[in-house]
Amino acid sequence: MSSFVILTDSSADLSASMVQQLDVQVLPLSFVLDGHTYHDHPDNRDMDPRLFYERLRNGDMATTSAVNVAQYTEALEPLLQAGQDVLILAFSSGLSTTYNSSLIAVEELQAKYPDRKLFTVDTLCASLGQGLLVWYAAQARARGGSIEEVRDWIEEHKLNLCHQFTVDDLYFLKRGGRISSATALVGSMLHIKPVLHVDNEGHLINTGKVRGRQAALKALVDRMEHTAIDSGSLTVFISHGDCLEDAQTVADMVKKRFGVQEVYINYVGPVIGAHSGPGTLALFYMGTDR
Repeated sequence: MSSFVILTDSSADLSASMVQQLDVQVLPLSFVLDGHTYHDHPDNRDMDPRLFYERLRNGDMATTSAVNVAQYTEALEPLLQAGQDVLILAFSSGLSTTYNSSLIAVEELQAKYPDRKLFTVDTLCASLGQGLLVWYAAQARARGGSIEEVRDWIEEHKLNLCHQFTVDDLYFLKRGGRISSATALVGSMLHIKPVLHVDNEGHLINTGKVRGRQAALKALVDRMEHTAIDSGSLTVFISHGDCLEDAQTVADMVKKRFGVQEVYINYVGPVIGAHSGPGTLALFYMGTDR
């Protein structure tokens, strides 16, 4: 049995096999599509991501919900009762109330179970950026790190977890208030693609724009060249909004340019995909800064 439990949420976009491999637990966020609520489990029990993105392409709109205090309490209390300590790695507070809910649950449960160690960390990460931070935490635990040592390592290094994004359809950023209607209209007409990242406050920020999809994919890798630490030995995660071929293109570019050996690819889950849309492509790695 693990020395302590690592608990994250489904915005980390880890696959069921990766969750099992890392021996972590995942709380599902939820989304609403056409009036029906779905839970975003890592194994996609409620909705296959390909179907989700197909429905978005056909004009359906999705809204999302964070993990609430009751869900945290329900998941944590049996672990604490069983004598286990828990480290929570939560979705960025800049994008969701999930972390704030974890804080409230932790405060209440620490008072109830004073002999247990229970910590929560605002990862300030999203999608497989959060997933990669969970991966690092699991590696540190496997090497024998204590719950405090792993927590402190994550706190110290989370702002080195680089997130480079691009999207294919500006409509979804417009709907979320990230860009204006006029910018979305002109950008779509001129095939302008934004280049974005997650900043030190955990917000999704536009950092540039290029013309054309292939230029956008290259821009993500160009940014990595300026910020990556020991790029040849890095583990790189890539998430995609139902555009696997583009994800593989970026993976090949990263391997060729930097000699990276280990690249993990998975879908952008519905909770984040509802706001970024089909064609989202994101690159994650450890760097000097975000």
